[in-house]
Amino acid sequence: SVLSRYENQITILSDYLEEFPETDEPVWILGRQHHLNTDKSKLLLDIRGRLWFTYRRKFSPIGGTGPSSDAGWGCMLRCGQMMLAQALICRHLGRDWQWEKHKKQPEEYHRILRCFLDRKDCCYSIHQMAQMGVGEGKSIGEWFGPNTVAQVLKKLALFDEWNSLAVYVSMDNTVVIEDIKKMCWSPPQSSGVAHSSAHLHRSALARNKNTAGFCTGWKPLLLIIPLRLGINHINPVYIDAFKECFKMPQSLGALGGKPNNAYYFIGFLGNELIYLDPHTTQSFVDWEENGTVDDQSFHCQQAPHRMKIMNLDPSVALGFFCKEECDFDNWCSLVQKEILKQQSLRMFELVQKHPPHWPPFVPPAKPEVTTTGAELIESTDKLFEMEEEFEILSV
Repeated sequence: SVLSRYENQITILSDYLEEFPETDEPVWILGRQHHLNTDKSKLLLDIRGRLWFTYRRKFSPIGGTGPSSDAGWGCMLRCGQMMLAQALICRHLGRDWQWEKHKKQPEEYHRILRCFLDRKDCCYSIHQMAQMGVGEGKSIGEWFGPNTVAQVLKKLALFDEWNSLAVYVSMDNTVVIEDIKKMCWSPPQSSGVAHSSAHLHRSALARNKNTAGFCTGWKPLLLIIPLRLGINHINPVYIDAFKECFKMPQSLGALGGKPNNAYYFIGFLGNELIYLDPHTTQSFVDWEENGTVDDQSFHCQQAPHRMKIMNLDPSVALGFFCKEECDFDNWCSLVQKEILKQQSLRMFELVQKHPPHWPPFVPPAKPEVTTTGAELIESTDKLFEMEEEFEILSV
């Protein structure tokens, strides 16, 4: 808790700017343009509507004997949760969906929130992410970088058949169109038990049994591009291209910040980045008996945080969401037009074919056996056993 207060103090002193300046420049938030002079209220509503995940305390110990709070070490994991949550909002509710305080929200919204609650049986919980990070060489309680959290989300998504995402994490600053289309059009796997976030909530177990992502077609794409935009500081040559990414309708923002101090960047104004800050410690929140979640602490009610883009650590990860193949094709066109053709030093490469000197691309598949860091499999199996016993008793 002392470390958490110290981090909060540093953040407030160095980065926090209370009010937006008076300017005619547009504000861009995750592919949407706002004008301060005419629709400031809409801008604030848009920012407030993003799911905000912060440090939490008093949740069940990770791994049974580990930490019961992620204060001081879980900020990048929380930022990864926020980026993924934005993808799921776009997946189920659309980018134009708005959150309003005390307003009744659709069931899909609460199901999305349940994916991220601090419980070992929620597929994108701090428990699952920290334990899956062990396989990436990160001890529980150790700070993650942008690439590590991207790899963890990629692995956990394999067990989430309700959302049915294809997660592609680029290698060597290169996005391969052929590989992405191969992954998003790959046939669904019918073997094994369906491990979906929906199955983790008992009341939803039977209702979602036959709807867990077994349809054919394009799997919605979560594209994450880890980048190094300089050596010790961000190279100014990348700034325009970096900002251009926030204008794209597919934008999920960026993960980054400063060494050991992660933020979720959702937009920009001029040469200042707008971000959600996870460095606030709140108490654990569980779902209600009816499956809803008290969501007041999952939306930031404060004025947006901003920081100068030149203060950004060069290690970042861009995020994009393409629900349909046409969204991905449009993204490729925008990248060619707005980023690659106008940059002497490219931020990343977009290529059509799989590089011949790379190992063959194999779409990631869900493991058939329980592996270290995937406690989700074991906990979900138990729920299925309970369901089968219930069905036998009912008969």
